[in-house]
Amino acid sequence: MAHNFKTDLAIDWCPGCGDFGILTSITQALTELNLGPHDVVAVSGIGCSGKTPHYLNIAGVHTLHGRSIPYATGVKLSNPNLKVILTGGDGDLLSIGAGHFVAEGRRNSGLAIILFDNAVYGLTKGQAAPTMELGEKTKGLSRENMFGKVNPIALALTSGYSFVARGFSFDMKQLKELIKRAIMHEGSSVIDVLQPCPTYNNINSMEWYKQRVYKLEDDKSWDPVINQGNKSDLSQKYHEAYNRALEWGDRIPTGVFFDNQTLEPFTKRINHIVPSYLENPPAAQVVSTSDGYSVVDPMKTFADKIIK
Repeated sequence: MAHNFKTDLAIDWCPGCGDFGILTSITQALTELNLGPHDVVAVSGIGCSGKTPHYLNIAGVHTLHGRSIPYATGVKLSNPNLKVILTGGDGDLLSIGAGHFVAEGRRNSGLAIILFDNAVYGLTKGQAAPTMELGEKTKGLSRENMFGKVNPIALALTSGYSFVARGFSFDMKQLKELIKRAIMHEGSSVIDVLQPCPTYNNINSMEWYKQRVYKLEDDKSWDPVINQGNKSDLSQKYHEAYNRALEWGDRIPTGVFFDNQTLEPFTKRINHIVPSYLENPPAAQVVSTSDGYSVVDPMKTFADKIIK
């Protein structure tokens, strides 16, 4: 019997919000992958997207603003057998959390990062988020946006993420497949999910996106996958992905930009140094007796560090 990945909590996102499509795509992806509730952990930061773990019937953590990536990395490294899904907004991940976003690209721990991208801080009344265009004025702003725009796809590529994609919240069929690939990818993944904020962003609406988005996979020559058989094409495919990442305006590409299956994840790098790590990760180790007393002897652990 398939597990029901939706909780019974009332969802309090605004009507028409793209978050509903993202949530449905996540639950469908988990069901089709035939994962159990103990196989997956959801981690989020602050913002409308931060509520996502509350609506998923799996273990979940609602963490601090901009600090979801370090928390999720700790979960993954303590138990590398878990699939760790991180849901965060463009403000959460690309502003206060931008340093952690870049650092995780370098680590390649194995997180599946789903970036809710609506160009505004929806929970705090529509301020400009890092993905809003310079000079744009939505109904939530008193004046034009004074900051330049961050390109999530380009940033993910240059940070070193080994799987980079973009979806659209109202194309749940495509988004579900992207999420499945991200979850099963061995290294860290980023999916930039374009979505409307009907309450505060009257420019980048559902209709606005539908007139512009197109699928990379519709081009039969598009092949973003790098494996051992075509590793020599890595540089070419990377540059092709980056050039597509710069495309924005009348046409906006969605789909997989880059899928490097040859880059070793951080968990395996650790295993080279600690050979027992993958077989006996920290989360599986016994650290206390049944009545709560520690089984660790600090004098023994630090015997060679004690100065006599």
